[in-house]
Parts: sequence; C-alpha cells; structure tokens
Amino acid sequence: MAKKVDVWTDGACSGNPGPGGWGVLMRSGQHEKELFGGEPDTTNNRMELMAAIVALETIKTGNEIALHTDSTYVKDGLNKWIHGWKRNGWKTAAKKPVKNCDLWKRLDEAAQRHPNLEWHWVKGHAGDEGNERADSLARKGAADVRATD
Repeated sequence: MAKKVDVWTDGACSGNPGPGGWGVLMRSGQHEKELFGGEPDTTNNRMELMAAIVALETIKTGNEIALHTDSTYVKDGLNKWIHGWKRNGWKTAAKKPVKNCDLWKRLDEAAQRHPNLEWHWVKGHAGDEGNERADSLARKGAADVRATD
C-alpha cells in the first residue's frame, strides 16, 4: 500500500563555493527520518539539488511524496526549465551548457521514479518547522565537512 511521505529538503554553503551541506527530513505517519551530508568545495545550488536527489533516491517507488523546498532554483528547474534543457541537449536557451547538469540529470531520473510526486515551494527561514529542521541538518552536514578539513 502506498504511503504518504512528506519531505523537506535544504542546502547550505559557507562561501559560494566553499564547504556545503544538504539536509532532508522525511515524515510518514509517526515515523521520521533525517539525512544529511556535505562536500568540502561546492555551491549552495549543488547542495539544494543533492538534498532533493538523496530524498527521492531513498524513498521507495510507489509512495505519494510531497517534497517541500525553499529553493526556487530547484523548483523552477524541475517545473519550468528542464524540459527545454532536455530538448536542447542539456543547453540553456542561450546555447550554453546547463550548470550542474550532472545533478539535474540525476534529479530528473530520481523524480521520474515517483509518479505521485508533488513539489511545494516554502519560504525559507519563515517558521516552517520542516524547513527549519532541514536547514539545521544542512548546516550540520556543512559543519561536519569543515571539521574534517
């Protein structure tokens, strides 16, 4: 039976580029799962993408997913721009290579595994409890990367 899974994702970066982290909070019924990680030299946009990728790659196919992101880059990329990029051979309307193409392809593939996926944009740092927790996890991922340098 399909489960309803609410997901909040966020990315963080100290410097842009610099050490960064991603965070994911998943809820289904009474169950919660937190995921986070980071990279030593990355950008905020890459970490926003990684959070969504890890979430979608973690959740089993067949569930209903409501994914909440505060990233207009991720939201607009998947809902507006990606169709043109794919049509143009992963080039922008200006005929330039799509930035973060490796992650966009991975996110596209992960999203296609979930036909019952809804994207929701939430305003960041505005009191949404799930977004605040995902942000905290992303900052933890970035801090862990800095601590190992």
